[in-house]
Amino acid sequence: MQVRQQRRVLGVDPGLTRCGVGVVEGVPGRPCVMVDYTVVTSDPDEDLALRLLNLDTHLTELIARHQPESVAVERVFSQHNVRTVMGTAQAAAVAVLAAARAGLPVRTYTPSEVKAAVTGSGQADKKQVTTMVTRLLRLDAPPRPADAADALALAICHIWRGGTRDRLSEAIRTAKGRQ
Repeated sequence: MQVRQQRRVLGVDPGLTRCGVGVVEGVPGRPCVMVDYTVVTSDPDEDLALRLLNLDTHLTELIARHQPESVAVERVFSQHNVRTVMGTAQAAAVAVLAAARAGLPVRTYTPSEVKAAVTGSGQADKKQVTTMVTRLLRLDAPPRPADAADALALAICHIWRGGTRDRLSEAIRTAKGRQ
């Protein structure tokens, strides 16, 4: 019988003003353990380049400190406020870049994929996600702010869903190598 290795994933809920970051360990189908979470903030009145640099510096430090095997980032979806979606997309790009610089694989997930993974419903609201993250990680109190809970949810989603995807990809690569 094969023993599954614990996976450590850094989840990122991208945002320029508040970027949630959560680190979780676990194996697919089993309860996960919260390692750490934080929210990287920046002043909306600060120069954009400095805000992005601040985010990159913090994410690079968190990756070095926690040594995740992979990074999960929320996929930017269309919003009515173009300015908000631009900032979110820029923050997501910084997260992908920080992971790539560290040589880590990155997966992106839509908000509804994450909600479905942790609550069973892709239509769940933020309160339901926070409640389930608190239960799934057996935390004494809900992670605050919601950006932190969303980042932890992304990491859980990747462990449970991405782990299966990664094993399938590896099996396909192995099978092709034998041909």
